[in-house]
Amino acid sequence: MQQGTPDIHAVTEFLQGLQDRICAAIEQLDGGAAFSEDAWQRPEGGGGRSRVLKQGAVFEQAGVGFSSVGGEALPAAASARRPQLAGAPWQAVGVSLVFHPRNPHVPTTHMNVRYFQARPSEGEPVWWFGGGFDLTPFYPVDADIRHWHEVARSVCEPWGGEARYQAHKRWCDEYFHLRHRGETRGVGGLFYDDLNEDGFDASFGYTRAVGEGFLDAYLPIVRARKDAPYGERERQFQLYRRGRYVEFNLVFDRGTLFGLQSGGRTESILMSLPPLVRWEYGYQPEAGSAEARLADYLRPRDWLAELP
Repeated sequence: MQQGTPDIHAVTEFLQGLQDRICAAIEQLDGGAAFSEDAWQRPEGGGGRSRVLKQGAVFEQAGVGFSSVGGEALPAAASARRPQLAGAPWQAVGVSLVFHPRNPHVPTTHMNVRYFQARPSEGEPVWWFGGGFDLTPFYPVDADIRHWHEVARSVCEPWGGEARYQAHKRWCDEYFHLRHRGETRGVGGLFYDDLNEDGFDASFGYTRAVGEGFLDAYLPIVRARKDAPYGERERQFQLYRRGRYVEFNLVFDRGTLFGLQSGGRTESILMSLPPLVRWEYGYQPEAGSAEARLADYLRPRDWLAELP
């Protein structure tokens, strides 16, 4: 492969291997359940492998999906940010995961890495990478948040250093923002899209680093919190806060909207939703409680500067 030459086959091979490695690591950590695989084909072109672990010892539900889809004409609704691509032949490959732990002291998490290419009728072919990972705690632990962001910064180090980390951290804070609630979805991480300015090799290299760095960021947090004691109060708060996750994914998430608008497989797109969730009208946590403490974490902060 020449320097900077787009190679969707190399991306696909990496992503399939990444799905395998993450599933193996989560099964080993959970110890109580295994992933089931649902291989599927898309009539318009492509398919994927949806893997879901249910009712494990650590994870109530963990979904890791690989998809490779495409078509002869990108729907206009799916190209709102780039209207010049409407009707163009396109391909998209990606791995996306969401883990919903059983213990309320273990944060929910999301990771996605993806590649898109299209060939408009006029002009050069278009391609870009996107992805990132973010953390959604219910009972935040400062040491966990510091570790999460230290790994995020180390992932960025060879690919632009502190400037890359700050830019993609800020993008994450802005993207995972529930505007109607006035709060972030969690404590952030990294998010990026439309990445191509450094050429294919560098953009692919950074995307590989994000995908591979996810387990380094998340697994130590799970190991530290999975056996923490909790009761019905914590469980009910976890289920209530999961409602925010549903709100974001169904109202704002571009990946969900793109998948549905482009005729994706609905069951695989919505496997990110939690298996159990609740809403409560007018809920307010008790002042000074552990539940009330969460609000201070649901805003953009310079975690590595502020936390000890």
